[in-house]
Amino acid sequence: MRVDFKERLLECLGGPWPEPCPLEPRVEETTEHDGYRLEKVTYQVEPGERVPAYVVIPAGVDRAKPAPAVCVWHQHNGAYGIGKTEPAGLGGAEMHHTGVHLAREGYVALCPDAAGFGERQVGKLKGAALERFLFLKYVTNGQCLAWKNILDMRRAVDYLITRPEVQADQLGCYGHSMGSTHSYLIGPWEPRLKVVIGNCCFPTLAAINRAEILHCFPNFIPGLLKYGDVPEMASLIAPRALHLNLGETDYGTPMPEAKAGIETIARAYEAVHAEENFTSFIEPDVGHELSPAMWERVKQTFAKHLKS
Repeated sequence: MRVDFKERLLECLGGPWPEPCPLEPRVEETTEHDGYRLEKVTYQVEPGERVPAYVVIPAGVDRAKPAPAVCVWHQHNGAYGIGKTEPAGLGGAEMHHTGVHLAREGYVALCPDAAGFGERQVGKLKGAALERFLFLKYVTNGQCLAWKNILDMRRAVDYLITRPEVQADQLGCYGHSMGSTHSYLIGPWEPRLKVVIGNCCFPTLAAINRAEILHCFPNFIPGLLKYGDVPEMASLIAPRALHLNLGETDYGTPMPEAKAGIETIARAYEAVHAEENFTSFIEPDVGHELSPAMWERVKQTFAKHLKS
């Protein structure tokens, strides 16, 4: 059943990803900060398409003393021009400077721009118009934007393991909001990620349809409801570690379906005898944010699975 659903999910996403092209990585700029070094880099995800990203490297971490590493997928928030600069500590809300916060915990953090965000706004269209166009473009090609996001994230992992400061067998990913969606999208397809963490975004398609939520486009995978839903997709991450933080009053994650989905995932982890690797936290009276209690659980989860 698990294998069959994964095959159906891949069909819904748009089919297999192409063979990876050369990364051709470049370091474009390096700046020193208090406690970390920030590198602006680019690498190739498809022939002729380069992704800009920031790498946050803790002080004292180098080839001789490598560290675990985390891919940080940025949020949406309608902030198309911000993208990677928020987790890299160069813009947006301080609570979401998570790449820098992780570097202060001893992790190398990679913060790339998602398609349609930051420096990936090229051509005539910008912002919401570009995001809508990209979704429709991939749908007419028989794929969807989630397919493209997963392809790009797999290439981010490809790049991360080339870094000499990184312990290539100690990798995780984290994301808030759309970044949370990206975390459980990539999780089933990237076994090199030992731990996957999502913060404040776990809407099932059933909940989206019931509550009439206009979510961002990576949430919409054509045909998925014929075979399952988001909890079944996230369950494919088992037995590797998965942690979900949710705010009880988050408008974008209706609680009845979210709580049922958490039970579905828990059963999947029990079925493969990995109960200890799935955890969740629903914070009362908290909405769509990264609270101190949520961040503490992020740190605890990474420490348990990447530093033990």
